[in-house]
Amino acid sequence: METMKLISHIGSDGILLLQMPTEFKDTSVEVLVVLQHLPSEEVKPKYNAWGQLTTKKSIQAAIAKMLQLRQEIALDKSSIRSMIEEGRRF
Repeated sequence: METMKLISHIGSDGILLLQMPTEFKDTSVEVLVVLQHLPSEEVKPKYNAWGQLTTKKSIQAAIAKMLQLRQEIALDKSSIRSMIEEGRRF
């Protein structure tokens, strides 16, 4: 006998789907179902390090800004070589 705890969702059609591990395929089993209502999950707002509300729009804006900064501060290979040479002089 093996005990498993699964969390699942009963659809609007009243059907509960349970997906079992493959080790139980092609075999007969006895199943005991105990239903317990779960509290509704409240979506708590998330804030960034500066205390500002994090939204999909704010995340997309931050990514866009990072990509823009990446292009602005990008160094070409010749600049990197000259910086290395400059560093070797010290």
